[in-house]
Amino acid sequence: MSGAVTDVNGGIIPGATVTLLNPLTGDKRSTISDNGGSYTFGDLEPGAAYQITISAAGFVTWTSSTFTVDPAQIYFLPGSKLQLTGEVASVTVFASSEDVAAEQVKVEERQRVFGFIPNFYVVYEHDAVPLTAKLKFKLALKASTDPIIFAAVAFTAAIHQAGDTPDFGQGAKGYGQRLGALYANGFDDVMIGEAILPSLLHQDPRYFYQGTGSKRSRAFHALSNAFICKGDNGKWEPNYSNVGGDLAAGAISNLYYPRANRGTGIVFENAAIAAGGRMANGLVQEFILRRFTSHAGKRTP
Repeated sequence: MSGAVTDVNGGIIPGATVTLLNPLTGDKRSTISDNGGSYTFGDLEPGAAYQITISAAGFVTWTSSTFTVDPAQIYFLPGSKLQLTGEVASVTVFASSEDVAAEQVKVEERQRVFGFIPNFYVVYEHDAVPLTAKLKFKLALKASTDPIIFAAVAFTAAIHQAGDTPDFGQGAKGYGQRLGALYANGFDDVMIGEAILPSLLHQDPRYFYQGTGSKRSRAFHALSNAFICKGDNGKWEPNYSNVGGDLAAGAISNLYYPRANRGTGIVFENAAIAAGGRMANGLVQEFILRRFTSHAGKRTP
């Protein structure tokens, strides 16, 4: 009997290993296909069942169905067409920057101090990519609607109620107004300063943890974060987004705060307090919180 080894397109395959097997007796013989892809086996037992198995580098091993030969028959085995293997030694996949940013945000949304306090706006990876506008809004909404934020606002409103400030009065109505005003302040500040303006101005609203260098350089980095931010182009620039967000949120609050607690001076005063808070937060982020933050990345401080 004889045959020819080809690929599925009819191309000849020389050097393939062709094995003839009698499944009943275990008789096995092998040969190599010649330069024309042909092979031959002689002295087959008439009426006996045989199988042919063909293997070649880069191709899927092919096995024939069982066949028999008659006495004096010149048998040619058809159909031995080998397919290329689907295996690849290595594959390199290049993800888009948008995909990488989305995965990084997923990690940041899991960052919590002591496992429960949100710490979403800190980047611990030195090669973090810029956020798309969609991701900036997603992160801002996540930060604004976290249950811990509602609990913190409720607690702060109770403190203001005890101090009778602002001038909303006492009782359930006064507490409710304080609660609503405090949440509105925070929501406006985050949405404007961390999403709307960063999207329009192409700025990154996150704090980029330095973690290395002298304590002095790290402290300067932390303090300057209130006034300098990283642009989506990777360069440092004035933090118009945060400053603008503080001023805009303060201006909007004039719509719902009591008359005694409104005014341009109060808006700028509150913006200055917010800037001071960001400076303090930068120091705490840089020197303290990383060790207590879950999923805080791999950068070594």
